[in-house]
Amino acid sequence: MNSFPSQGNGGQQNAGHDFYHRALVALNEAGVPFLLGGAYAFERYTGIARDTKDVDLFVRPEDCRRALAALAAHGCQTELTFSHWLGKAFCGEYFADIIFISGNGTARVDEEWFEHAVDAEMLGVPVKLCPVEETIWSKGFVMERERYDGADVAHLLLARAADLDWPRLLRRFGPHWRVLLSHLVLFGFIYPSQRSRIPDWVMRELLHRLEAETSEPPPGERICQGTLLSREQYLVDIERWGYQDARLVPAGNMTTAEARRWTAAIDKEKKS
Repeated sequence: MNSFPSQGNGGQQNAGHDFYHRALVALNEAGVPFLLGGAYAFERYTGIARDTKDVDLFVRPEDCRRALAALAAHGCQTELTFSHWLGKAFCGEYFADIIFISGNGTARVDEEWFEHAVDAEMLGVPVKLCPVEETIWSKGFVMERERYDGADVAHLLLARAADLDWPRLLRRFGPHWRVLLSHLVLFGFIYPSQRSRIPDWVMRELLHRLEAETSEPPPGERICQGTLLSREQYLVDIERWGYQDARLVPAGNMTTAEARRWTAAIDKEKKS
């Protein structure tokens, strides 16, 4: 079982740790299954530490409201921030993100996240970490102007490629395998001396898919999958140029109302 080193210092560190400890205990006492992700899991997997005032807790969609209720019972202010993926619990300047799917509606937390979770310990509380494969899956789509998780993916591959369940990772990306391929190609660019960490069969499989796809006629429907990578940078495509939004049902998992609310929050977040 692995424990996490201290982050921050002094009173701020103690206040943050007190909140994190109470949040973990609250969910355990309420019997809400959860996984620890974010900066803490990333440090466990890569050794890269980050100062943070929040903790990322991953739950199944059906458990989100139970998690929020458990934290509210322990004195937190809670909200279902975005109905399609995120709730929050606040305690002063610290907060917990309760995540049940990725912001683009793709990486849904399901049973496999829990089946392959990694045992660890945080602040004396036994926890389970989000699996590396699912972490790469969810981070692989984050390509905003103000946040790009490609470096996180590269560092996870550098540290954990030899231990990855590659068939599961390929299955997770599914029809979005080009996103995974793009990260693997960049990994070989970033770390030329380490490119052999990516199994040859994985690269051959993805390059075979690329060759087969490029030999076929392109799809007739005008769909923009850029919205799966950035909620802002491809708005012009769907608002002015007539492309379909790949996030929306039936192609994706978001409703029109959810996408509109997610878009409307962009300006609000920039002003905060």
